[in-house]
Amino acid sequence: MTAKKHPIFDTATTLGKFVLFLGVSAICGVLVAGLMTPAVALTGSTATSSIDFFDQIPAEMTVGAPAQSSKILASDGSELASFYNQNRTTVKLADISPFMKNAIIAIEDARYYKHGGIDTKGLMRAVASMVRGGGRQGASTITQQYVNNVIIQTYAANGEFDKIKLGGDKKIGDKVREIKLAIAMEKKYSKDDILQGYLNWVLFANGNYGVEAAASYYFGVHAKDLTLPQAALLAGVVNSPTVYDPVVNPDNAVSRRNMVLANMLDQKMIDQKQYDAAVKTRIGLKIHPNQNGCTTAARAEYFCDYVTNLIANDPRYGKTKTDRVKLLEQGGLTIKTTLDPKLQDAAQAQFANFTPMDNNPDRVGQALVTVQPKTGKILAMAQNTKLNAPKGQWSTDYNFTVDKFDKNGNSLGGSGGFDVGSTIKPFTYAEWLNSGHKINDIVNASVRKYPVGFPWRNSCGVSTGIYDNNYPGSKDLQNAEDGRYSPISAHMGLVLSLNTATVAEAAQLDMCNIQKMMTAAGIHLGADPNKPYDLSNVSSLLGSGEVAPLTMATAFATFASGGVHCDPIALVSITNSKGDKFPVPSANCRQTVKPEVAAGVVHTLQQVLVNGSGWQIPLRYHAGAKTGTTNDSQQTWTTGFTKGLVTSSWVGSPDNKNRSNNNLLIAGQRIPYVDGATYAGKAWQGYMNAIAGNYDTGAFPEPPSSMLNPVAATPPPSATKDTKDTKDTKNTPDKKDTKTPAPKDPKKKD
Repeated sequence: MTAKKHPIFDTATTLGKFVLFLGVSAICGVLVAGLMTPAVALTGSTATSSIDFFDQIPAEMTVGAPAQSSKILASDGSELASFYNQNRTTVKLADISPFMKNAIIAIEDARYYKHGGIDTKGLMRAVASMVRGGGRQGASTITQQYVNNVIIQTYAANGEFDKIKLGGDKKIGDKVREIKLAIAMEKKYSKDDILQGYLNWVLFANGNYGVEAAASYYFGVHAKDLTLPQAALLAGVVNSPTVYDPVVNPDNAVSRRNMVLANMLDQKMIDQKQYDAAVKTRIGLKIHPNQNGCTTAARAEYFCDYVTNLIANDPRYGKTKTDRVKLLEQGGLTIKTTLDPKLQDAAQAQFANFTPMDNNPDRVGQALVTVQPKTGKILAMAQNTKLNAPKGQWSTDYNFTVDKFDKNGNSLGGSGGFDVGSTIKPFTYAEWLNSGHKINDIVNASVRKYPVGFPWRNSCGVSTGIYDNNYPGSKDLQNAEDGRYSPISAHMGLVLSLNTATVAEAAQLDMCNIQKMMTAAGIHLGADPNKPYDLSNVSSLLGSGEVAPLTMATAFATFASGGVHCDPIALVSITNSKGDKFPVPSANCRQTVKPEVAAGVVHTLQQVLVNGSGWQIPLRYHAGAKTGTTNDSQQTWTTGFTKGLVTSSWVGSPDNKNRSNNNLLIAGQRIPYVDGATYAGKAWQGYMNAIAGNYDTGAFPEPPSSMLNPVAATPPPSATKDTKDTKDTKNTPDKKDTKTPAPKDPKKKD
């Protein structure tokens, strides 16, 4: 309810205007103008023009929401990071300690509940003191201070620092405007509303705006839990946040606190016993440093950065990027995400076994990213670097797991993907099944020559590729082991990751349809999500395209979910301090691959962990996976899944994508050959065994019997010593050759 105004102080009356004019003239002519003369002579014309000037000032002040800090939360509600340019969390007056309310009134405006916006007695006292040569005295009421804070901080929040005027910078007109706005505010808002606003806007030093932020920073409590000495200390700070900063100037702060307590005693807000106990209390600071931005995130700083990019890029959160960033830093948003802290911590812990942050002299990159099938939720996103690492450790702004840009060309902060090696082979196999072939149909993996002019089919483009040692500069297609050139089932060709099997399948298929299968599962190039995986060169079937780990995890999730593809999502909900909800992107889940095709692929990928290229990294749950290794081991992968989780694990060289991982320091050793199972696979295995049980680990549906034709006569190899070095291989031209149908080196590894 609006406080009732005394007629003398009500500017709606002639008497009120006259009294107001006298008070304003006194403060403007004597206090603000510099106290250069002991009196100000007012002529009739001067009085008239001053009143006219006063009446022309807007009598309304719209108080918008103060800039409030936003926070990003994990799926369990724990805070990942906060964002602000004014650290503030608004609270209602009922949620502020009564000690705090009384303390601020006692020291700043003892007659707060008695005046109508300006304290005429205080003004006259200040004027009299100045006339006597006693110097300046504060005469601003809490309402005036609130007006001043709103003006200053609104300018600051908008970056209009040139408009901010403090203390002696103010001219007569500025002070008059402040007074009139204070009176107008008192007409519009109740005393409690103004006090609540003031306590939420005022600066308490060290970047803490509002009493809730100050209580948390200095004492680690909520504003409602402030004790008498704590409240008195904070109330003393606002007069001069620099002079009375309890961190920098604790003696000044305690002296000011005791003055506040004395005022509270004089005004009968506390009794003598409370006063005596409070002044004897030690300052007792328990500083909780402010955390601002992803570099100070409690965990998952690259996921945090990914989330901020999603918001900054999305027109649903503002017309311009500047508007969206402002909303994030000032809008008091609560951003709930999909991140599972248990999975995130388990993923991050894996790096200590392979590429620890404090012992990674070769700067080997490593990342793990997990999505949930059928929901698209990103549950973990971890890598072995920091956005702002301590000196001597690896800092990078690049997120190893995500695309470089979104579909509109906005930066996502990603590295843009890496050559995927044989992890791309399941998609050719999926199209093999989709086109009517069976799991155990025989493919002629003995064929190693694909000469110039070979009729590769591509109904939506052109595909070329030469594997022929009779052609200058070319070699025959080659697998990792010389003994693996014979007819074999398509199933075992993928289990053993034979290049010749994958290419033999592709020779019977339409490259356009293979590409469509990849797109249906969500595969696209990491440098441009609008571009499908490029199959203009047959070597891409063996993994020469750069794809981000998040994309690979999402694509494999399409198989694990029975053919349901979901776009990866990181946002669950976004609300502001008023409870208003903002839209968040949908996972857009839809059936893009036939269920029986997905079941057939999963059936085979489970065998990869039994007697295939991933036999060394099995899980204790129903699971499938595919390993991948590029030429000379520049990039190594394992992407695998249970029914409830899909994780892509990558180890490579993001700074120099052509550098081999062979002989680099990884897991405390240097070995001559690194493949997908060596480190990426071991990290995937350790991580998935630790956390997969928290989600669905049930059995996968079997493919239809019509797809399971009799097993081929060629028996699968056993995981004995003579096969444990079986490596999935690929044949990839050097980067500079990817745009031409150059002859291929068949000896390159997967």
